Amino acid sequence: MKLLIIEDERALRESIAGYFQEEGVICETSADYASATEKIALYDYDCILLDIGLPDGNGLTLLQELKAAGKEEGVIIISARNSLDDRITGLNLGADDYIVKPFHLAELKARVMALFRRRSFRGNNQLQYDCINIDLPTMEVKVDGNLVTLTKKEYDILLYFIANKGKVISKNALAEHLWKDEIDLADSFDFIYTHIKNLRKKLADNSGKDFFKSVYGIGYKFS
Repeated sequence: MKLLIIEDERALRESIAGYFQEEGVICETSADYASATEKIALYDYDCILLDIGLPDGNGLTLLQELKAAGKEEGVIIISARNSLDDRITGLNLGADDYIVKPFHLAELKARVMALFRRRSFRGNNQLQYDCINIDLPTMEVKVDGNLVTLTKKEYDILLYFIANKGKVISKNALAEHLWKDEIDLADSFDFIYTHIKNLRKKLADNSGKDFFKSVYGIGYKFS
């Protein structure tokens, strides 16, 4: 999962990022309206945590722009404003959820994971595809009933492909999803080939099937 945290309060921003990173979530952060707008224009995220009281703009305006641009990220507003009008306005503009400060990080995580499941896997805790079963809360993967040990990157790749099953995924899209803006520093896609190769073998060894179809010059399709 890839998360963008838009929050001007440094301590809270770093606390949220650290908490989710310990859970294996890829996190990017923005402290103001301008940098958030730039990141949203350049990259895609699974979920955006949006503070509406930014120093150089209104987070609700940013939400409007995000929706107008056709971006499909889930959005959870994090705000110190607790009025009914603010909640209704945020939800009517397209936010998926609204949580009031101060909040427990465990509750925030539960809301993020619920949103991720709802948008990607119809709210299920158990993800089943063919002979592959994934327990999302525990990140346990079984293939044909056999427990398969995956690295964090292999697990993220598997989830990404199942969420986009049947679609051709380019190497650029996959690299950006997994490595965020650090991908700009890479000079080849060797790391993509390596992770796909290892995951492909683990799935095939336990199922006898090759789920990854190479699309020459573009990327892969999971089917």
